[in-house]
Amino acid sequence: MRRIYSDYAYGPGPRDSCWWDQTIEAPNWPVQCGEEKVDVAIVGGGFTGLSAALHLAQDGTNVAVLEAESPGWGASGRNGGFCCMGGSKLSGTALRRRFGIQAAETYEASEVAAVNLVRQLLDTHGIEAETHSHGETQLAHSSKAMNRLRVEAHAMTQAGEPVELLEKDQLAEHGLNGPFYGALTTPVGFGMNPRKYLFGLAQAAKSAGANLFQHSPATKISKNGESFVVTTPKGVLRAGQVVIATNGYSSEDLPPWLAGRYMPTQSTAMVTRVLTEDELQAQGWFSDQMAYDSRNLLHYFRLMPNRRFLFGMRGGLMSSGRAEASIRRHLRHDFEKMFPAWSSVETTHCWSGMVCLSRNLVPYVGPVPEMPGMFAGLCYHGNGVAMGTYAGRLLANLVQGRVPDMPYSKAVQSMPKFPLGRARRLLMPPAYVALGLMD
Repeated sequence: MRRIYSDYAYGPGPRDSCWWDQTIEAPNWPVQCGEEKVDVAIVGGGFTGLSAALHLAQDGTNVAVLEAESPGWGASGRNGGFCCMGGSKLSGTALRRRFGIQAAETYEASEVAAVNLVRQLLDTHGIEAETHSHGETQLAHSSKAMNRLRVEAHAMTQAGEPVELLEKDQLAEHGLNGPFYGALTTPVGFGMNPRKYLFGLAQAAKSAGANLFQHSPATKISKNGESFVVTTPKGVLRAGQVVIATNGYSSEDLPPWLAGRYMPTQSTAMVTRVLTEDELQAQGWFSDQMAYDSRNLLHYFRLMPNRRFLFGMRGGLMSSGRAEASIRRHLRHDFEKMFPAWSSVETTHCWSGMVCLSRNLVPYVGPVPEMPGMFAGLCYHGNGVAMGTYAGRLLANLVQGRVPDMPYSKAVQSMPKFPLGRARRLLMPPAYVALGLMD
């Protein structure tokens, strides 16, 4: 594999002490061995890969999923558990300017449909994932940001969309006390335990007939006539079609078309010990809403059903043991600054993982150019719970040659290269500086 971070980023160090690992044991999938033939080989066992596998298997397709590590290793097993609208980093205005009104509205409809799909899967397959929160709440970190929220709330109300706008003096009574200037809540989305959801999705896919393999990285993908040959350390899968679902853990050569077209970047999260009722009241935060602030380099946080508090932020730009320790200290500093009444509340778990960006700031879900029979879904910009699941559903349609039965716009499906090739991480420090100054 050819990846753009050091080996440390893809090893056990960043995910050491991940809270979700304590909540449910990983299933024991077999290792792919020998030679097997399937209709579709899926590279990546996260939300996208397992959603694609489930929907393909339900349609009678013989499908195999190759997970390079153990189940839940990647971003799907270590994210913040925000099932919400997102996937793109473009504003509605920017989407319309770049892609046109129809394409933008179709994409926006897909974000809502993605959240609804996850809810449907939870209900249909009886997955208990500790869900909570009625939509998501954005908190203004400055008076200027609050003005933007007022404008956004007015526009959404005019469009008939239900929203709730809270001014600064209303936050405390709603259990949202902190250094904020107001809040805007949209009713779409909910918090969850992502690892429990992921493993519920895996069980559903397996029950439908999908073959799931762990410790079975795809080391090479080649074409032999009409079939793909996917090589693993101990075997080979021959498949009529291939789906790439590796997101921030992608490799530059699987397939070569991906090289330079995705930007992995780190996100870091922590979880506190259980908070007492007195501690919740002391800070004035007792809401079950999943929330994030209005910074470009945002913080995201929520009080979980077990009364532990999850707090996260965009991670560091370097990856090493020393860099990981530094970003964890930075995270804790921001937590104490934002919630000072909890400065003595211990952090029990802390970890990091990769999110994935595209140059045009929208997800890619579609065929791999010049590779007939190969498809890819990635680049969810930190919102992969819903959009990754949705991408898997869309890919199942595309693989079968069907017009997707949910909102899908070809107009937004392009994946231009970043400058600097494998050195493109050099673009991130000045971008972070600029975003920080804007905040």
